[in-house]
Amino acid sequence: MLAQSQENLIINCSVVGKVECCVSLFQSFTYWSFGLVGEAKLYMALAFVGSTALGAAFGEAFAVLYSTVKDVISKTIAFKSILQQLKSTLDVLDPLVKDIQQSNRELGRSEKETHDLIQQMNKGVKLVSKYSNLKGWKHFVRCHYENKLCSLDEALHRFFQIHIPAWGFRNGIEVLRGVNDLCAQTNSAGINGVLPCAVPEPPDFDVLPCAVPEPPDFTVGFDVSLKELKMELLKEEVLMLVLTAPGGCGKTTLVKMLCQDEDIEGKYEIFFVMVTKTPNLKDIIQRIFDHKKVQVPEFQSDDDAINHLKQLLNRIKQQNPILLILDDVWSGSESLLEKFKFHMTGYKILVTSRTAFPRFSCKYKLKPLSDEDATKLFRHSAILQDGNSYIPNDDTVKKILKFCGGFPLAIEVIGRSLCGQPVEVWRSKAVKWSTGHSILGSNSDLLNCLEKSLDFLDDELIIKECFMDLGSFPEGQSIHVTTLMDMWIELYELDEDGIHAIANLYEISARNLASLFVKRKDASDFANYYSEDYVTQHDLLRELAIHQSSQGPIEQRKRLFINIGENNLPKWWMDQKQQSLSANLLSISTDAMFSSSWCNIQPPEVEVLVLNFQTKNYQLPKFVEKMDKLKVLIVTNCGFLPAEVSNFQILGSLPYLKRIRLERLSVPFLCKIPMQMSSLKKISLFMCSIGQAFRNFTVQVSDALPNLTDINIDYCKDLVELPEGLCDIAHLKKLSITNCHKLSALPEAIGMLVNLEMLRLRCCSDLSELPESIRSLQNLRILDISACLSISKLPKHIGELSNLEELHMKECLRLSRQLPESIMELKQLKLVICDEERARLWEPIKDFLTNLKVVVATKVINLNWLHNRYF
Repeated sequence: MLAQSQENLIINCSVVGKVECCVSLFQSFTYWSFGLVGEAKLYMALAFVGSTALGAAFGEAFAVLYSTVKDVISKTIAFKSILQQLKSTLDVLDPLVKDIQQSNRELGRSEKETHDLIQQMNKGVKLVSKYSNLKGWKHFVRCHYENKLCSLDEALHRFFQIHIPAWGFRNGIEVLRGVNDLCAQTNSAGINGVLPCAVPEPPDFDVLPCAVPEPPDFTVGFDVSLKELKMELLKEEVLMLVLTAPGGCGKTTLVKMLCQDEDIEGKYEIFFVMVTKTPNLKDIIQRIFDHKKVQVPEFQSDDDAINHLKQLLNRIKQQNPILLILDDVWSGSESLLEKFKFHMTGYKILVTSRTAFPRFSCKYKLKPLSDEDATKLFRHSAILQDGNSYIPNDDTVKKILKFCGGFPLAIEVIGRSLCGQPVEVWRSKAVKWSTGHSILGSNSDLLNCLEKSLDFLDDELIIKECFMDLGSFPEGQSIHVTTLMDMWIELYELDEDGIHAIANLYEISARNLASLFVKRKDASDFANYYSEDYVTQHDLLRELAIHQSSQGPIEQRKRLFINIGENNLPKWWMDQKQQSLSANLLSISTDAMFSSSWCNIQPPEVEVLVLNFQTKNYQLPKFVEKMDKLKVLIVTNCGFLPAEVSNFQILGSLPYLKRIRLERLSVPFLCKIPMQMSSLKKISLFMCSIGQAFRNFTVQVSDALPNLTDINIDYCKDLVELPEGLCDIAHLKKLSITNCHKLSALPEAIGMLVNLEMLRLRCCSDLSELPESIRSLQNLRILDISACLSISKLPKHIGELSNLEELHMKECLRLSRQLPESIMELKQLKLVICDEERARLWEPIKDFLTNLKVVVATKVINLNWLHNRYF
């Protein structure tokens, strides 16, 4: 039909009319091609526009391959899914190849550009023949041929989706050049008139560059999310809604389903725009104009383009409200989104992105699939098209699904990879992944999808490094924010207050690479209290962090994660060469069966050491004493019972050790071991048994820890009294004792801590009073006694704290007496945070302290922060 139309056009056109005929011909075929159904037909039509011929050799190779595949399928019953897949591709392409060949027989063309694909199809004929003759038991050989046939199928798709359009556009340019040449010829001949050209009208097809794609044929687990997303979007006050989740969670699928919802489809004029990594605003708006078949004006600038878009949308919304969908928006595109965000009744924007843009308040976070829905999707993906496929028992399926983490993409990729495989392959995969091998190592599609989330700008690379550090901690463990701050301050030489470390963590959370849980605070609460905040990470994203960190030779890696099951040390560790490592972050995790039998290694460059264990008795590795550059030591008991750690004396040989954090340990060693840690600045004890740690000192604390500036004691339930020995630490600036409910008294000697700047006694419910000696803490800036339920009065001479700036006293329920008179001497006091009852005590004081701001904290009942806190 196309060839005949072309022939008629050429016959009916005079020499003078060739210019118009060429233009009309080009336009006609362009409109016709965009109206065809199916990508392959579209690309074929585009190819024909520029007189692109596939060539005889290509057609012959295609015909032989097609005939061979059909013949083999008709004779072979078992293991033919890949052949069916390949045949489906060839079924679509066969008539199109024939049409193009027939219409271009009279046109000569070099077949150089199709040479590689012709050779691949010729090889495909041989592959199909060999594949069909394999014996049934040769599964692994068959898998080898299946991969090659998959590659051929992909090559055909790629050829018709990339090369053919490229030829079409190239030849289209050549047509226009020919038009210009004809124009020049006719002008030179002095011909002023043109004859009418009998161009047939293009078929009446819609050109919809912003049409909504169809959702997958099979979806599961989106019903609740669909209702919630629609509810959020249809709220009157919502102009822009950001649908966010990590890559592979099904954001685009959910939006496609939304567009078919009865409350959306037909009621909204929908523009579905897929946004590139480097979006062009003018291009996006041009596509919207093309979608409505409106002539695209020449935009002078981005602002001009937006103004034209507003005018267009104002006309459209007179008939239907508008929904603009911007799909897969990359991090850093906030300014682009802002330009589309103009207030107009009947206009809404739905954005899908891996980044939860903090600038936009309306967000919906898509959660992974539940176990039940994940199982349904997995079983569907693992069944052959003919319905015949062996799926092992539920236990094997559960083990495999555990590593998919509810990500639809991971479930489908793993399901397809196991489709048709024997039970031994299924079990092998389950065992392999459960023993530490990464699920990403053998699944390039899944890896490529997740890796896109790690595209950071050059000045953001430190955020990527911080993300990969999260692989240091065991699967499913909550990671304390203060732990990460200690690591990153030393690893990346950030500020001591940790402001930059926290900013990096917020960015990681915004990109859905981890989840940050902040105990809800009053907006005026001071910003440097993070002890109750923590981070969790999806198992698949943890796998991504470990995979990214595990590239290259072991001895050259920047960070090294070692997971030891029972006593099975890595082979490289047992190498007699005792290789030296260059990693500056070393994480070693052991299970409950580990016997603390360490091999020797040489890790001289390690700056941060993370030890995670589950045994009741644990011994620090002897090779730690060789870590001359070690700055941070984190030791965590991940078991359910308290544990003791020995061999702490080796820390005395580390000249640069600055920070120690111990979690869920019995700590009997402080100041009883004759060692000096002269560089130690901070020690943190979380849920530790420390009742005996500060008793019967054999050495002075000030001698053992001469430069200690920061002590954090949190949830240490057996701390009854703070020993006076700690008050000898002259350089101490921060003392935080929180959630220690049995602490009943502070020593009078606390007044000796003359350099103390922050004293936090939060949630120490048995603490009945503050000693009068705190009047000597002239450098104290922050005092926090929030939720100290037993304190009934403030010290009489509290007014002598001449540099006090913040006082936190919310939920001090027994503190109901009049405040001491000396309180009016706190001239530097700027902020008091309290509850309503305590706020009334400050009413008469505010007239004297003109710079004072009293903030009533909102009561919040929120137990989310208790998640996975070992309770």
